Amino acid sequence: MKPEILLVEPMMPAIEQALDAAYTVHRLSAAADRDRLIAEVADRVRAVVTGGGTGVKKAVVEALPNLGIVTINGVGTDAVDLEHARGRGVRVTNTPDVLTDDVADLAIGLMIAASRRMMVGDRFVRAGNWPKGKLPLARKVSGKRLGVLGLGRIGEAIAKRAEAFGMTIAYTNRKPRDGVSYRFVASPIELARESDILMVAASAGADARNMVGRTVLDALGPDGLLINVARGSVVDEPELLAALTEGRIGGAGLDVFADEPNVPEGFYGLDNVVLQPHQASATVETRMAMGQLVLDNLEAFFAGRPLPTAVV
Repeated sequence: MKPEILLVEPMMPAIEQALDAAYTVHRLSAAADRDRLIAEVADRVRAVVTGGGTGVKKAVVEALPNLGIVTINGVGTDAVDLEHARGRGVRVTNTPDVLTDDVADLAIGLMIAASRRMMVGDRFVRAGNWPKGKLPLARKVSGKRLGVLGLGRIGEAIAKRAEAFGMTIAYTNRKPRDGVSYRFVASPIELARESDILMVAASAGADARNMVGRTVLDALGPDGLLINVARGSVVDEPELLAALTEGRIGGAGLDVFADEPNVPEGFYGLDNVVLQPHQASATVETRMAMGQLVLDNLEAFFAGRPLPTAVV
């Protein structure tokens, strides 16, 4: 008999086909009554496959007595209680590295789009307004000061791309990184004060919640830009909305939000923010590579082999 797994959210069709070939897949997102489905399959499910932003609730883990592994289709692990999983003897994996380039690419795209007001220009042309006059001038990117909040894999990939724009790059982390040439700054407030563009690439977690709040935003200032490709929880969303509305910062580019897919409606009418539906890793190539890592981790788990990308 095939091992039984719980698929929390849809994946690429080719990956789902591979899952169906190897496992009996119970699709939580397709269930009319999710609690009922979990109750019906609880004793048989050995693995949960979920997204990085969705994770799996502690109550679901508790309801699955034979659960052995949670495979996250994403790099972030903040939506899974790792200590609880460890205490239950449940392994956890993610999909690092394969999405780094795409996230860094989108971060640079958001930086350019927000600085050069590209979405405003697009709407201006589509509305037929070009013959009536010109848009106000935007801000350049090349040569600006970039502050990277979180110089991990993705933060470093963003910084390397920013070098091509002749940007002056600084960063803040829990501690300085060995082997990097960028200047270390001790705190997010100090980094914001010394940056034209603040790039949020920090890992999420309780210690990072609302790390970018009013004091950081005010330090960034009325000409500064905030770009967030990390997690919505890292930025105090009401404070960001207020800062954008009041002109206390110049603009923002956001791929992530605190309560996805729900976005505060106040953002919709602002011309100084570029909004994306959490799609930094959303390319065919990367989603296939992420899905393959999920398959590889599941195969290794059920074969009793070391997990390729173990977190717990």
